[in-house]
Amino acid sequence: MELHPGERIDDLQRNGLRIIQNENGFRFGMDAVLLSDFTSVRPHERIADLGTGTGIIPLLLSQKREDATFEAIEIQPDVADMARRSVQMNGLDSRIHVHAMDMRQAAQALGYESMHAVTCNPPYGKAGGTLTSETESIRVSRHETDITIDEIVQSCSALLKNMGRLTMVFPAQRMLELCDAMRRFRLEPKRIRMVCAKAEKPPYLLMIEAMKNAKPALLWHPPLIVYHPDGSETEEIQRIYHKI
Repeated sequence: MELHPGERIDDLQRNGLRIIQNENGFRFGMDAVLLSDFTSVRPHERIADLGTGTGIIPLLLSQKREDATFEAIEIQPDVADMARRSVQMNGLDSRIHVHAMDMRQAAQALGYESMHAVTCNPPYGKAGGTLTSETESIRVSRHETDITIDEIVQSCSALLKNMGRLTMVFPAQRMLELCDAMRRFRLEPKRIRMVCAKAEKPPYLLMIEAMKNAKPALLWHPPLIVYHPDGSETEEIQRIYHKI
């Protein structure tokens, strides 16, 4: 597999999967892995991942069901190219299709209400509320300087079939903002799980699943604790990363 300057291949420690990342660009973190674990994949589903980055979420989700297919959307052409090469390297190009486009164009390009499910690990930094990142790639990936949370949720909703599911990971302190945006675009929060660094700490992330045109009813999962008091990873984190 051809690598460009600054790129490396990382082992995902799952069924032999590997991914290409740039040492000087945005690289996936624990949040993407947690979201992949939280997301359900049903038989023969077509799933879109908006803001896919280097393609980590569709790569991981592809291992949940062999009959699911994925449309991965990434606005940065060079990052989309990395994702595409990672897909080819793993022999998944018949199931994962990478598109270099703005997610706001995804429904028009792929079909309105054409997806059974959508996943999204959006930029966390609110416009005007975060420091400028070191590189343009990291800035676009982390901060809402080019797109708002309303535009992100609207793009997800436009792709979803009736009763289709959206799963997202987002900062816990912005939960109400996210839920308001979801409901504005006919997405009803149905499942939620908070993520805490340690049991005694407040949540810093949330994972949420919403359903298009569903009735209100919210299932709260037990919090996901990342670290034991001594700083070692919890058994659930080890399970999610397939270390045990």
